[in-house]
Amino acid sequence: MELKHVIPNMEKTFGILEYAGEGKAEQRRINGRQTILSRSYNLYSTVQRADDIVVVLPAEAGEKHFESEDKICLINPKITAEGYKIGNRGFTNYIMHADDMVKA
Repeated sequence: MELKHVIPNMEKTFGILEYAGEGKAEQRRINGRQTILSRSYNLYSTVQRADDIVVVLPAEAGEKHFESEDKICLINPKITAEGYKIGNRGFTNYIMHADDMVKA
């Protein structure tokens, strides 16, 4: 069986999430026009202190505007894994996706 994604227990895993700023927008040229496919946003977690959390939202969710440190809630969050190698070593990036992000 192939693992497609993991649905996290948000409260236990991340605690309270706070908005930390905009990330990148993934764009692609479709029919001669630049089209946004997804946007990423940086979040702070009250539990995970080591790294900021990055969440990727689909373009359909629209552009989000929050104040710094606003408490937010993710709609239908899931985590995927993306593997890659450098030389003889393997690495994994864990990517948080959600359908939308709203103020809590």
